[in-house]
Amino acid sequence: QVHLVESGGGLVQAGGSLRLSCAASGRTSSMYGMGWFRQAPGKEREFVAAISWSGGNTDYADSVKGRFTISRDNTKNKNTVYLHMDSLKPEDTAVYYCAVGRTYYSTSYYRAPHEYDYWGQGIQVTVSS
Repeated sequence: QVHLVESGGGLVQAGGSLRLSCAASGRTSSMYGMGWFRQAPGKEREFVAAISWSGGNTDYADSVKGRFTISRDNTKNKNTVYLHMDSLKPEDTAVYYCAVGRTYYSTSYYRAPHEYDYWGQGIQVTVSS
């Protein structure tokens, strides 16, 4: 089992920045890709960003490319993924979820929710206009 806890959400004005963190604990000895998804009211959960186990490969949704940056820290006792969000827009308002998926390849990253095995509880990000 892997337990994920997100932090760093909140209320920000349009054009502002936030950094989300997601700390993984439990059985984190395996390689795993990590990702961020979001769900706005009345909409389906959508992919935001993903990063490989190595950290050298990333992927972004077109809607956030150039504004959001995903990174991770795999050092001992700090299995954490970050999502740095700049130039935030009201349409970025959503509950953000981090997720991890076991992988055999250190360079793999995933967009599809079914590729992920564990999910965080979600954290609210609200961008005011």
